[in-house]
Amino acid sequence: MKWIGNRQSDNVEDRRGMSGGGKAIIGGGGIAIIFFLLKMFMPNSAPLLDNIQQQVQQNQTTSSGTDQQKELTPEQKEIGDFAKTILAYTEDTWSQVFKQEGKEYEYPKMVLFSEAVETACGSATSASGPFYCPGDHKVYVDLEFMKELKSRFGAEGGDFATAYVIAHEIGHHVQNLLGTSDWMRQQQQGKSDEEANKLSVCLELQADFYAGVWAHYNQKYIEKGDIDEALSAANAVGDDAIQSKMQGHVEPDTFTHGTSAQRIYWFKKGYESGDIKQGDTFALLLK
Repeated sequence: MKWIGNRQSDNVEDRRGMSGGGKAIIGGGGIAIIFFLLKMFMPNSAPLLDNIQQQVQQNQTTSSGTDQQKELTPEQKEIGDFAKTILAYTEDTWSQVFKQEGKEYEYPKMVLFSEAVETACGSATSASGPFYCPGDHKVYVDLEFMKELKSRFGAEGGDFATAYVIAHEIGHHVQNLLGTSDWMRQQQQGKSDEEANKLSVCLELQADFYAGVWAHYNQKYIEKGDIDEALSAANAVGDDAIQSKMQGHVEPDTFTHGTSAQRIYWFKKGYESGDIKQGDTFALLLK
């Protein structure tokens, strides 16, 4: 994706390299992935998770002792600059889209972190993957996740896969501003887990659609192979793909983000149409 030399967003907090600053309870990388998978697929693994957390916390205490700022590598600095540029692209796109709808777009902030972070939505670790917190209007990203997306989940990787993930999380910010997130949570009240999960799937697929809308408006920056990278990432993080890879079978009633095919479909629909009015995933999926 074309980005070097373009505007970088000022709405970024780079907390990477801050050991202990995020009150980390578990390390990143492979350990974080283990934590994530145990939590998702082994509901009775709480004692094991607590043991892992305690061991990692002890290791961090003995190895660091006090909070320190670590120097970022040239590679880390570059991917950070890329993320800042992508955020700037989303600011330009959604400001334009909201203006067309007679609304004003409120810029979110993006927090780049390592291992763990404190948010208005509570503590989180790298195991959570990138996420949006409606409580503080911030997107939280551990950019090391992108390496895991490729090595653990089979995505092609590439810079546009990172752009897709950021655009998806910004899609949740758009939903928050439009009131969709609050409406969805209200609809979940009193519902069974299966019904609540269906609503969650709708919300996530709409965020994929909004990521596609963003890509539509940024075609001048898109290079050959970029869309394939986004589709590969969407395919890799489908609920069915993850469950099949990690536990050998799928449980549709537990889906919260949608299947690989659904995620690809809605991203492509947003990319091809560029029309936010065509992204009512709730109406289509709940018939």
